[in-house]
Amino acid sequence: MTIKRIKSGGEFEGKIGYCRAVIAGGFVHVAGTVGQGDDVVSQCRSALETITSALIKAGSDMSKVVRVNYYLPDATEFEACWPILSETFGANPPAATMIECGLIDPKYRIEIEVTALA
Repeated sequence: MTIKRIKSGGEFEGKIGYCRAVIAGGFVHVAGTVGQGDDVVSQCRSALETITSALIKAGSDMSKVVRVNYYLPDATEFEACWPILSETFGANPPAATMIECGLIDPKYRIEIEVTALA
């Protein structure tokens, strides 16, 4: 099986030792991705932009996402992201899970991880 790794140059990739995305077994696995901004909505949009870029570099796109996991330190903030997520996935909604948990830095309000068809 061929494995291709895609790096984005993010600050944690080198520190922790991971890639933004890995293509293997017919899938693109995009690492948990945080976004920039002052609130959960702006961070959600930013994270989705980074994920979209990684998928494009892998030869895929958001319409091919089959699984998405959302991680938030405060589950009550998730509803504010729903319109963005609905717009992003539109007619191609993936299977999804939302988990309330701590993130790597308290400034982050959401982390998003996806798996897409390659």
